[in-house]
Amino acid sequence: MMLEFLNPPFMQRALLAAVLVGITAPAIGIYLVQRRQALMGDGIGHVAMTGVGLGFLLSTNPVWMATLVAVAGSVVMELIRWYGRTRGDIALAMLFYGGMAGGVMLINLSDTGSNANLTSFLFGSLSTVSEEDITAIVVLAAFVVLVTVGLRRQLFAVSQDEEFARVTGLPVRALNLLVAVTAAVTVTVAMRVVGLLLVSALMVVPVAAAQQISKSFKVTFVLAVVIGTAVTLAGTVTSYYQDVPPGATIVLLAIAAFVLLTALATPLARRRAKGRVSEEDRCTLEVPAARPASDDVRV
Repeated sequence: MMLEFLNPPFMQRALLAAVLVGITAPAIGIYLVQRRQALMGDGIGHVAMTGVGLGFLLSTNPVWMATLVAVAGSVVMELIRWYGRTRGDIALAMLFYGGMAGGVMLINLSDTGSNANLTSFLFGSLSTVSEEDITAIVVLAAFVVLVTVGLRRQLFAVSQDEEFARVTGLPVRALNLLVAVTAAVTVTVAMRVVGLLLVSALMVVPVAAAQQISKSFKVTFVLAVVIGTAVTLAGTVTSYYQDVPPGATIVLLAIAAFVLLTALATPLARRRAKGRVSEEDRCTLEVPAARPASDDVRV
């Protein structure tokens, strides 16, 4: 039966989570790409690991605890970006590596944590998505969509040119902070399916793929979400049938989509360039040559 993968309850939960991840990751990723902060999701993923460890240590839901810690870490990252200056990169490095090390230590100190739990959060796992996780993912994904779609004009303005946005009266620092917090929430949404170490790729690669064939922000946004949803669903189904890691499969499919669209975009760009040149030549030929002044004088 072709649709037998829909029968197991854990696959139903995994597919729902995959759809939400495919929508939310590119939706916030497009703003990070515009801000030249493509690796921000990777740093937040390191910090979120401490939240996962705390969740196991305190016997609470790791998704919610990871969300709280990731949001706190994203705020610290944004504050470092504002005030860090020359020492900012060192502070961020300590935050990222400390977050990962703290998570590993806390998981090993807990009674319920194990290396298997650690691997599932780092690289994603289909069978570990519980009903409680789905509830958290749905709520968090709704927040991400509300922010990225409802405030798209303001976020786009800030991402493109902070000084211009400030002159127009937009609360630049508040919007920057909102982008950072939304990115942190997205990381925790995606960690069950893609994994904390690979979530940044799903934020960036679908956006980069969409940019190959679109120059409009609106079209790029829609295409990136379509690509993200397609690769997360395809990767999840492939992982079920082939017994391969879902996170790695999803990221490789996203990279394949980028390569394919890049290959398609190159000849299209050349054809458009030739078309523009031909149009310019045609317009030049259609312009009537100026007659000599003597022709305009009637004797």
